[in-house]
Amino acid sequence: METVLVVGAGQSGFGVATSLRDKGFDGRVVLIGDEPGLPYQRPPLSKGYLAGTAGDAQLRLRAEDFFAEKEIELIAGRVASVDRDAGQVILEDGTAREYDHLVLATGAVNRVLSVPGSTLDGVFTLRTKDDADVLRAALASAKNVVVVGGGFIGLEFAAHAGRPVTIVEAQDRLMARVATPEVSAYFAALHEGAGHTVLLGQGVAALHGDGRVAEVELSDGTRLPADLVLVGVGVEPRTRLAEQAGLAVANGVVVDEHLRTSDPKISAVGDCANFPCVQAGTATRLESVQNAVDQARAAAAAIAGEPAPYDSLPWFWTDQLGAKLQIAGILTGAEKAVVTGDREGGKFSVLSFRDGVLTGVESVNRPPDHIAARRLFAADPAPRFETLEANGFDLKATLASTRG
Repeated sequence: METVLVVGAGQSGFGVATSLRDKGFDGRVVLIGDEPGLPYQRPPLSKGYLAGTAGDAQLRLRAEDFFAEKEIELIAGRVASVDRDAGQVILEDGTAREYDHLVLATGAVNRVLSVPGSTLDGVFTLRTKDDADVLRAALASAKNVVVVGGGFIGLEFAAHAGRPVTIVEAQDRLMARVATPEVSAYFAALHEGAGHTVLLGQGVAALHGDGRVAEVELSDGTRLPADLVLVGVGVEPRTRLAEQAGLAVANGVVVDEHLRTSDPKISAVGDCANFPCVQAGTATRLESVQNAVDQARAAAAAIAGEPAPYDSLPWFWTDQLGAKLQIAGILTGAEKAVVTGDREGGKFSVLSFRDGVLTGVESVNRPPDHIAARRLFAADPAPRFETLEANGFDLKATLASTRG
């Protein structure tokens, strides 16, 4: 009986296992996760779970009986190495598990804040359920909270912390890696309006305290009082197993359009995979639930004998302080941006163009625009600036004209 072994029980690993069954794969499906318990989703950790409005049941991807019904074997353990010649993975306890096809869904790990004092008590990161549990307990008694990093995780934590916090961002704007300046400015004002302090263009030089953090020293010498610090300065792909196995690695595990690595018996999906992105026009690694889910389906289809190039449209979202930001497409390399809607009223979209082609749409509290953008990209992968301009940059009207 053919065995597909999936290393990593997060969103993408879970997706591969379930998609194989959906495709009618009747061999063994083994899912190995390095955390105990059932597979769970991560997005609520910095939102409802942190705020206490979502519990364990809302985190679980499926109940326990689902895995028995689908005949998906769950193993809790950490994989130490891959033996490609033998077709095995070796767990840290010495157990060997054989595979006919291996899927690396190892995800990513939080980047470390490499400054003096970063290991003091009271300094946290947020990636796993255990992280969220410890952080939530500490937050209950914290008085001075500092967030290092103005990306999605840091800002979602600030939005759900239930108290004013200080946000320190080294770049000159929030969410600089994923959003346009127009959207960055809106969310900075939103957080400041909620009582948060936003410090831009400031790095962290050191953390100070006697065993426990008490101050955050900024690059200009300013010291901020802090008894809880959340570090959210990005992630790095987990590529140790791929490197040990001799697979091609470059900003993630390198895969082709079918998500296969340099070894055709091994695939990689999700946050750890560096794939040829059609929308970006270059090799890209994406950190999003959509990408994890869609790549899982594509990899499972290829394993089940139905390969098709992976070309799903990237999309992302974040909820902060009553505002929902939804992004469709890729903003990298954009040269022109057009704002539509009511920015002052907090309901607007930003259309980004590269070489005269629409590449990304950010929608703030305008779900219809987000849906129209995704449908437009599906109908016409390269909508021209002139076409949108002729329709008053109305996405729904442009979609209608494209279909007509």
